[in-house]
Amino acid sequence: MACLCEQIAGNDIDLSPICIGHLWVFQNLAAEEIEALSREALRKKSETGQSLFLQGDPTNEMFLIKGGRVKLSKVLEDGTELTLDIRKAGDFVGENMFSEESQYPVSAYCLEDTLTCGFSRNQFEKLVLQHPKIGLQIIKNLSERITWLTRRVGSLAVTNIEDRLYRVLITVAKEHGTISPQGIVIQFPLTHEDLSFLTGAHRVSITRAMQALKKAGKIIHKDKRLILPAMKTA
Repeated sequence: MACLCEQIAGNDIDLSPICIGHLWVFQNLAAEEIEALSREALRKKSETGQSLFLQGDPTNEMFLIKGGRVKLSKVLEDGTELTLDIRKAGDFVGENMFSEESQYPVSAYCLEDTLTCGFSRNQFEKLVLQHPKIGLQIIKNLSERITWLTRRVGSLAVTNIEDRLYRVLITVAKEHGTISPQGIVIQFPLTHEDLSFLTGAHRVSITRAMQALKKAGKIIHKDKRLILPAMKTA
């Protein structure tokens, strides 16, 4: 018999082999605790363009992206929308539920048909009361995640726009790309606006940097997809 995720996803969504109990935030839990997480998790299928949550919504849910891709964005006071991250199957969104924040600081939109597996705040709090070691391990894992994010932010300190952009593209390709004879292909379109927010650079600077990277042979733009040829054997 197919698992519940497979039944809900059908043939439309490629699923990650990662289950909710094996997510980074739940690493190093005992087998019975992982089983409890998987048993109690709620599965939901969302369509392309649909939001999982919106900036300002109460932080009442957290999700494993079991299949699909999700864009995290933030709207500033002047109405500018920033693309902060793109998360794939096997990644985690809604981690703000573990903090004291009462509202989501960002919005999460599905770039593809997406299947999520997760918990509501009330549901998860009851689960932790039944299995206290889950809460203790989450604290340790979140601390390690903060260290990882600090290293990632360091890449924004690179002053050369071309180098900064190329580092961002390498990160996106490693996390979301697929291998082809030409290199690693980023399978979804990235606008210059998206890249400007991901690199912290002006859109005009991104346009010039993209042209320079193409001329140098570091990227190929084909059918609205970006290919990084130097990474084909990486």
